[in-house]
Amino acid sequence: MSTHVASPNKLPSDFLWGFATASFQIEGSTDVDGRGKSIWDDFSKLPGKTLDGRDGDVATDSYQRWKEDLDLLVEYGVNSYRFSIAWSRIIPLGGRNDPINEAGIQFYSNLIDALLERGIVPFVTLYHWDLPQALYERYGGWLSKEIVEDYVHYARVCFERFGDRVKYWLTMNEPWCISILGHGRGVFAPGRSSDRMRSPEGDSSTEPWIAGHNVILSHAYASKLYREEFKATQGGTIGITLNGDWALPYDDSPENVAAAQHALDVAIGWFADPIYLGHYPAYMKEMLGDRLPTFTPEELVVVKGSSEFYGMNTYTTNLCKAGGDDEFQGKVEYTFTRPDGSQLGTQAHCAWLQDYPEGFRQLLNYLWKRYKHPIYVTENGFAVKDENSMAIEQAIADHDRVQYFKGNTDALLAARNEDGVDLRAYFAWSLLDNFEWADGYVTRFGLTYVDYDTQKRYPKESGKFVAQWFKEHVPKETLAQKEPKRLELPQVNGSSLSDSATSSPTIESKKKTKKAPFARITAYISTFLGI
Repeated sequence: MSTHVASPNKLPSDFLWGFATASFQIEGSTDVDGRGKSIWDDFSKLPGKTLDGRDGDVATDSYQRWKEDLDLLVEYGVNSYRFSIAWSRIIPLGGRNDPINEAGIQFYSNLIDALLERGIVPFVTLYHWDLPQALYERYGGWLSKEIVEDYVHYARVCFERFGDRVKYWLTMNEPWCISILGHGRGVFAPGRSSDRMRSPEGDSSTEPWIAGHNVILSHAYASKLYREEFKATQGGTIGITLNGDWALPYDDSPENVAAAQHALDVAIGWFADPIYLGHYPAYMKEMLGDRLPTFTPEELVVVKGSSEFYGMNTYTTNLCKAGGDDEFQGKVEYTFTRPDGSQLGTQAHCAWLQDYPEGFRQLLNYLWKRYKHPIYVTENGFAVKDENSMAIEQAIADHDRVQYFKGNTDALLAARNEDGVDLRAYFAWSLLDNFEWADGYVTRFGLTYVDYDTQKRYPKESGKFVAQWFKEHVPKETLAQKEPKRLELPQVNGSSLSDSATSSPTIESKKKTKKAPFARITAYISTFLGI
């Protein structure tokens, strides 16, 4: 754990906290300064691909208003900011032999410098779903192993140009979403699916697993490059961030207890097990057979141990019942309704999200005990029901979102200080209301309200709450102290874990609290389809 000692009710002074964003969701300016198209540019313009029919051409106009966004970060008092780099701003055509765009380099260089000048640590995501369109047209993007070399080249350019100042790198954001929502459900770009009502091409039975495999390899070889050629001189750390929500058995029947673990195996273990443990989950091998790609012995050496920490994106908890034929959920059915008819927690705008802080704590414990790597919570957030239709004055008084963060900040403090979880960062999603992918702009996750007509930003009560909570719980320190410490992995002391710290899915505690559903999958899918 951190060498900075925290009191029982505090976090250490080197704990990173702030807000997260993604390039395509906020930047806009899609045809400015030499940027090439991403797969989302045209996809978001296709009829029916976003709930409100709107695209990402403007978003929150942050390519133009980035200094205003930084002023907002200063106002909140954060010590770190997670943002992503748009691959097609750096290399417009994406490939290893394609030209580099110096204007794109300069934009991110200026952003990084400005963050550091304000005492804010840059926490940089290399890939947040905006693949250069040219690579999809050349060879199918993530469906071809050729992408590994192109991605590693792109990562090299970023390490070379920004690594003297960036000390925290995330290779990929949420591989499950890249694979399932983009190549299985077909609701995210590039929109591939076996459903011919949704997509003219795609094979949902094979392509998601191929795409996921190539994402793992791309991550692993980029991480290898950083650790072999850049880490010693630049002194940073590199890892991957995985989505995945906590899974609880619907009841204590053996089949539902097993179902909860199967849900975790597919939502999290699909990527985490190879990267941290060196193999795919046995359940996935059983479920998919020879449709699950295999690693060569040489590849597995690179994949295992390729993330120096665990990047954790999580939003909710699901009650799990055995049954169904949906492989993307591990052949498990999700619900928020307990056997007694009550709900786990407060319902969000998205069908897939309710709040349940106990699940957040339990998932932190599960990940720490299973993978034994320091955890950086890189996304966590809540979309208030019908917020988009509210007057601004009502929307910024976002009680349900405040309650969500109250529960989860208490849970993270308990997980770290009572359960012994090595938790080192927390980024709330998101700094701003923004382009919420297939939901367009109708779903608002921001802790800051954005009036899309004027682009004016209004801090919400939740933003003020999160800022105040971390100011009270994280002592101030200088920027120099915040450079990543050498990752020394403490042994997990099972005896130090509280009763709530579970290493595998167990039936919900009798203590009432709030809870929520699982995968980002149901999230976007159910909302998109109006279920």
